[in-house]
Amino acid sequence: MTPDLPIRVVLADDHQVVRHGIKQFLTSAGIEVVAEAEEGARALELIENHQPDVAVLDIHMPELSGIEVARRVRAKGWPVGLLILTAYDDDPYIVAALEAGVNGFVLKTADMEEIIEAVRAVNEGQSVLDPEIVLKLMRAVTSSHKPSMEYEPLTDRELEVLQAAARGLTNKAIGVLLNISDRTVQGHLRRIFEKLNVANRTEAVVKASQLDLLTLPTSHEEPSE
Repeated sequence: MTPDLPIRVVLADDHQVVRHGIKQFLTSAGIEVVAEAEEGARALELIENHQPDVAVLDIHMPELSGIEVARRVRAKGWPVGLLILTAYDDDPYIVAALEAGVNGFVLKTADMEEIIEAVRAVNEGQSVLDPEIVLKLMRAVTSSHKPSMEYEPLTDRELEVLQAAARGLTNKAIGVLLNISDRTVQGHLRRIFEKLNVANRTEAVVKASQLDLLTLPTSHEEPSE
């Protein structure tokens, strides 16, 4: 995407009032909603026709679910960021969405600014998980058998960055929290991925929790400014 152009979004949700509200605050943030759909098959058509930067998808929609739309988008190889925005946080939905190749999973209970930031982060190629979702994933893996895994030790700063990522913070928010630049955060994350032998921040958080490198966030923990 050219930096001077707005992020282009296809928005899919089967509730018109919800779509209207989401469109309003995305538009107010300079994000362009190029098309809307109330069911999955139509969302897939609009994604193909408009080739947006990001598709914001609800899970439960007529004809095709948001997860199935994500699967088909990835199968076709379209370069679209996929953000699930839903009221459902059940483990099977989370796992299915991540396996389908979504870039982000955010709950509708999130603040408006958090949703806007999630769209921007997905557009930049980042993985975004709602802090509540991160908490559920981490508790699930830490309650299961912990395999023996070798890894290169992380520095104190890398652990700080990873702990912030475990709270669901974007690169920008991590930079503000630790008083470092976005580019520095990206560099730390890249080295973390290499040391843990993982591909993205979600895998890094899960593996680090299995290795007891992280402190589990509480469901009431608020990100620091």
